[in-house]
Amino acid sequence: MDAKDLDYFKNMLLQKQISLMDMVHRTETYGREKEQNIQDIADMAVESYTREFMFGKSAGDRQILQLINEALERIEDETYGLCLHCENPIRPKRLEAVPWAGYCIQCQDLKEKGLLD
Repeated sequence: MDAKDLDYFKNMLLQKQISLMDMVHRTETYGREKEQNIQDIADMAVESYTREFMFGKSAGDRQILQLINEALERIEDETYGLCLHCENPIRPKRLEAVPWAGYCIQCQDLKEKGLLD
């Protein structure tokens, strides 16, 4: 992968990283705030459900942030764009859609099936 493409993907990853960090921060702040004026039990249940949903979303966002950090490290190590398992190049369209992808389509499929460590 040439330097121009690496810069493009690095900028893409950094923008997504900033966006997710902001989202995680807002979600955690919301989760710490407690609504004092809720009297109705149904409203309390909705509030509780919303908090749980937001915490779940925050956990998923943190996982993607970790994958983004790993992808940025691979850019620095000059291994970005190569599959972590088979070391074949990851297709540019895949990286365009999921710039933090560490595996080619075939190895990702194996990983999702539990056939790859």
